[in-house]
Amino acid sequence: MKKIAGIFKNREIVDRIFFTIMILFIFRLGAAIKVPGVTVQDLSFQTNDAFGLMNLLGGGTLQSFSVFALGVSPYITASIIVQLLSMDVLPAFSELSKQGQYGRKKMEMATRYLTLMLGAVQAYGVIKTMENQAFITLKDTSFLTYAYIITVLLAGSMLTMWLGDQISQKGIGNGISMIIFAGIVSSLPLQITRAYQTWLADKVGQGSSQILIGVLQFGVYLLSFILIIGFITFIESSKRKIPVQHAGKGGQTRKMAQASFLPIKINSAGVIPVIFASSIMMAPSIIASFITGANLDAEWLNIFNSSALTKMPGINGTEWSMPWGLMIYIGLTVMFCFFYAKLQINPEQLAENFQKNGSYIPGVRPGNETARYVSKVLNRITVIGASALAFIAALPLVLVLLKVVPDQSLALGGTGLIIVVGVAIELNTQIDGLLAGKSFEEVQRGE
Repeated sequence: MKKIAGIFKNREIVDRIFFTIMILFIFRLGAAIKVPGVTVQDLSFQTNDAFGLMNLLGGGTLQSFSVFALGVSPYITASIIVQLLSMDVLPAFSELSKQGQYGRKKMEMATRYLTLMLGAVQAYGVIKTMENQAFITLKDTSFLTYAYIITVLLAGSMLTMWLGDQISQKGIGNGISMIIFAGIVSSLPLQITRAYQTWLADKVGQGSSQILIGVLQFGVYLLSFILIIGFITFIESSKRKIPVQHAGKGGQTRKMAQASFLPIKINSAGVIPVIFASSIMMAPSIIASFITGANLDAEWLNIFNSSALTKMPGINGTEWSMPWGLMIYIGLTVMFCFFYAKLQINPEQLAENFQKNGSYIPGVRPGNETARYVSKVLNRITVIGASALAFIAALPLVLVLLKVVPDQSLALGGTGLIIVVGVAIELNTQIDGLLAGKSFEEVQRGE
C-alpha cells in the first residue's frame, strides 16, 4: 500500500502510466481493424505453433487478420539476428557492440532496416500459407492485391514498433514488452470465462451433486493457475550470486560496496528458446503449404506437431501412437536454453573483462580458470532453468494429450504466461527505479 501511495503522489509516474494506458488503448483499437479485401474464416490457432505464437504476441490480431496482424514479430526476429551477429559472428557488428551509445544507435538502426525486410517476407509467407490452408480468402489474387496487403501489414507492424518506442520514451518503459504484455493479458479474461462456462455454468440444472463437482473443478483450475504463476515468478526471479572482489590501490583488496557479486539468472535465456523451438517446429508445415498439391494432412507432418500423436506401425498390423512432436519440442527448447544462455553470458569474455578491471572470484584464479568456473556454474543452473522452461511450455500440450482439459484454450502454463510474468517483474523494477529516482531528487532539494 505504501508503494501504491508513493506512485499516486508522484505526478511524473502517474503521467507516464496514463500515457502508457492511452498508447495501449490505441493499439487495441487498431487490433480491431481488419485488413480490407480479405475474408477471414473462424480461426483457432494452436498456441505452440508459429501462427499461434504470432497470434499470442499480437493479442489475437492474426486470428482476426487485423492491420496489426504481424505485431512485433518481425522486430523480435530482427533483434535476435542482430544480437547473434554481434556475438563475434560479424566483425562490423561486434565492433559496434563495443562502442557504447553510438554503437547501440547504429545497431538499432540496422535492426529497424532488417525489420522492414523480414516484415515484408513474413507478410507474404503468412498470406500465402493462410490462403493455402483456407484460413483467409482474397478478393482477387493479382500482384497488386498481394502488394497492397503486404504494405498494410508492414505499415501496421512499423506503427506497432513506433507505439512501443513512445512507451519507452514517454511511458513507463519497455515499450515492445508492454505491447506484447497487453496483447496476451487481453486474452486471459476470455480463458477464465471459458473455464467457468465449461466446468460450472454448463452444469447448472443437472443437480446439486454436479454443481458441487463443477465448483470443485473450477476452484482447482483457479488454484492451479495461481500456483503456476507463483512457480514462474520464482523461476524468473531466482539467481545464482557469484561473489566478486576488486583489487584496490597498493595491492589491497576491498569488496565492492554495491555490486559485490555476479548475478546469473536461472532462466537467463528468457522465452527466446520457446520462440525458436516453435518456429522450427512450424517450418516443415509452412514449406509444405507453399508446394502446390502437397498433402498438409500427411502423417509425417504430425512428427512436427507438438500437440498431436503420431501413429506408428506395430506387430501384426497393429498401430500405436507416440508424442514425437512434443518430445522434439521439449528437446529443442532445452537445447536453445543452453545455446542462448552462452550468448547472454560469455564466460571467456567475462573472464577477460575481470582481468582488465582487476576483478576476481575468491578462490578462483583469473583467466581461463575463471572462464571454466563461470561456465560450470552457468551450465548447472541452466539445467534447472531449461527444465523449468520446458515444463511450463509443454504443460498445456501435456494436459490436452492426457485429456485433463477439453481443449488447449483452457490449458494452463505456456509461452504467454511466461511472458506475462517476466514483463510484470520488469514493470515492477521499472516503477521502483522511478520512485527511487524521485526520492533522490527530493533529498537533493532538501525536501
